[in-house]
Amino acid sequence: MTTRLVQIAMNARDDSAVGRFWAEVLGWGTSSEGPGVTNLEPVGFSYPDPTAVCIDVLTVPEPKTVKNRVHVDLATASADHQAEVVSRLKDLGATPADVGQGDDVPWTVLADPEGNEFCVLEPRSTYQDTGPIAAVLVDCADPRAMARFWDEAMDWTLHEVTDDHAAMRSAAGVGPYLEFVRTPDVKTVKNRVHLDLRPYAGGERSAEADRLRALGATDVDLGQGDDVPWTVLADPEGNEFCVLGPA
Repeated sequence: MTTRLVQIAMNARDDSAVGRFWAEVLGWGTSSEGPGVTNLEPVGFSYPDPTAVCIDVLTVPEPKTVKNRVHVDLATASADHQAEVVSRLKDLGATPADVGQGDDVPWTVLADPEGNEFCVLEPRSTYQDTGPIAAVLVDCADPRAMARFWDEAMDWTLHEVTDDHAAMRSAAGVGPYLEFVRTPDVKTVKNRVHLDLRPYAGGERSAEADRLRALGATDVDLGQGDDVPWTVLADPEGNEFCVLGPA
């Protein structure tokens, strides 16, 4: 069996406020599976489906202290559309963010109301059919090694692998990309945004977790206890991710 990326989990001090912001950004609907959790997915979406990577916003007590190692890139259709999106998101509460990108890049770096960085990309043909989220980006030291692990971890298809960048997309060829970008930053704290994987129907969470451990994943204790219906692991560079139950 294999698994696939179904959502990202985003930590927040106020899940409702951050969830409302991202719902407005993406034009998605919100729901809640319980206190401290805001779930976001496209209106009319049948979860899980490869056409979208959903977002769960989870309340945590600790504040954001460093640049996130996982962030989303938003797609735009034209230069005018990019400018309109940036203006609209600032009106919603987004603020400019400096992550060392300089003044010459064609994308705009913003942060949500709790400081989670994201990019509004210039129009790119690669992302013309991804939906509002063009890609989920993961900072790393070795994109080739990360691509090897994640290519075996999931049934997604690799589209590019270089020393500085790797990209993969769902096996169905729809939805956003998952990309690994070489950065000099060193991981120092728990990621505030992480990936959530699900085995396909008929699979087993424990069996998938064992398979991922054999590929190089390691167990992580975030204080989740033994009774939660997910397994917390880390990839070879220490990025936490969760294996959920099959669906």
